[in-house]
Amino acid sequence: MDIKLSDRMSGLNPSAIREMFKVVQNPDIISFAAGSPSAAEFPVPELKAAALEIFDREAVPALQYGITEGYAPLRRRLTERLSEKFGIGRPFDDLIVVSGGQQCIDLSAKCLVNEGDAVLSENPSFIGGLNTFRSFGARLVGIPMDGDGMDTDALEEALKREKKAKLIYTIPDFQNPMGVTMSLPRRRKVYELAVKYGVMVLEDAPYTELRYSGEPLPAIKSFDETGHVIYSGSMSKVIAPGIRIGFAVAQKDLMAKMIVAKQGEDVHTNQFFQILVDRYLEENDFDAHIKNCCGHYREKRDLMLRCMEENFPSGVAFTRPQGGIFLWCTLPEGYSGKEFCSFAVERGVAAVPGATFDTQSDPKNRCFRLNFTVPSHEQIKKGVGILGDCLRDYLK
Repeated sequence: MDIKLSDRMSGLNPSAIREMFKVVQNPDIISFAAGSPSAAEFPVPELKAAALEIFDREAVPALQYGITEGYAPLRRRLTERLSEKFGIGRPFDDLIVVSGGQQCIDLSAKCLVNEGDAVLSENPSFIGGLNTFRSFGARLVGIPMDGDGMDTDALEEALKREKKAKLIYTIPDFQNPMGVTMSLPRRRKVYELAVKYGVMVLEDAPYTELRYSGEPLPAIKSFDETGHVIYSGSMSKVIAPGIRIGFAVAQKDLMAKMIVAKQGEDVHTNQFFQILVDRYLEENDFDAHIKNCCGHYREKRDLMLRCMEENFPSGVAFTRPQGGIFLWCTLPEGYSGKEFCSFAVERGVAAVPGATFDTQSDPKNRCFRLNFTVPSHEQIKKGVGILGDCLRDYLK
């Protein structure tokens, strides 16, 4: 049957990362392609105890419809935590619970972006965000990155040039895919430019609490006195991704439209998991859990970096992230990240080609992304050794 797809979907391709999962089901493949936390860090005993308590005492509320904005006690708890720990939230803001941070991206685009409008995004960036903007007919304008994050001089030039710019998309902490952190002066500049040019900022912050070295930096949203910043957070990287619990903070008038948009998508976020997360946060030391995760991930990051220093040829550059779950490798000029990743998977190691994260899906992209949180210590040692051999053979 010849199905006539909508224009907005016909040109979209499936996420290369989701497709990669099919490859890494092979137990002989060492995968550095994940975008998730380690399953060893899931607080299973605590979640199990909370779940049993919910079924004993609150089965009906947990299994019944809820309101679109989210479970009220969880919203209050998240609002208080964001205000006290990160200085996020003003009287003009509202917070809702969303079905993972991905839904906040979708709701923001649905409410702000018309077909043909420009979304100014870090380049490279999160494929889930890029594909969401593409699905709404946005024009992606890539802003170059360096070790301090988005180049704000290039951002301002783009804002001067793009008369239909609607949204600046940034992941300032331990960015996906590069792992770099935006400097404090650039964070302030992004907010100043948003106010100056009358565009919104979508600050995507799923990795913020996973810091292993360096000093924490304030969120862009913490500067927001005008309502120009939407803040997207998630429990996926710090509790478990399968629960699909995220949260969005935005100016109340915009949030009212995001709530309407959400009603048409899923009515409300899973009620049981909202209550489960609330009980978990109430009954456990969440900060201690995050500290424990950070300790384990720091060991893995340091191990992977040491192995790369020992095994990678000198012509291959890589980032040294202060946190998060990724690092980013760049091949010498004239080589293809996509071609190299195909070469490496044949040798038993999976990585994600940089073109996946390129705003223009540039086939000449010479980078690839590695994850260090999921593989074991032994897999990191063996896998990076194999990648080093692959690089030497590929770069001959």
